[in-house]
Amino acid sequence: MKAWMVILFLYFPEDKAEYIPAVISFIIFGIACILTFRWIVKKSKKQEEQMKEVEDRVLRERLEQQKKEL
Repeated sequence: MKAWMVILFLYFPEDKAEYIPAVISFIIFGIACILTFRWIVKKSKKQEEQMKEVEDRVLRERLEQQKKEL
């Protein structure tokens, strides 16, 4: 019974031109995914650089405070 239900939802058109809209939308979403991934990586690197600067500044301030205390 389950196999029969699955067969109802499978559709393979004889006219292969019906695949064109699916291919176009797949390409569009694929390009969008790639662009989004690259944007996230770029933003992540920028945030990493900012955090390194903050970390360096905090470490310098701590060293200065320790030197003053001595």
